[in-house]
Amino acid sequence: MKKGIVSVVLALTFAVSTVAVAATVKCTVDSVAGDTVTMTCKKASKLKAGDSVKVKAKKSGGAAIEGC
Repeated sequence: MKKGIVSVVLALTFAVSTVAVAATVKCTVDSVAGDTVTMTCKKASKLKAGDSVKVKAKKSGGAAIEGC
């Protein structure tokens, strides 16, 4: 019984330790040439070559909300 509990605890510890944590970095696009985008980022030291990143463009403007 104790071996089963220890095995479950070790498996959960291993699973939790391998979860990737995403860094949030704010960037400004400097140039776009084909498939290449050059950006200047604050806190760029959180990133390293080969990291997979997700880019979300800031929505500009937006629809006006009309009220009564």
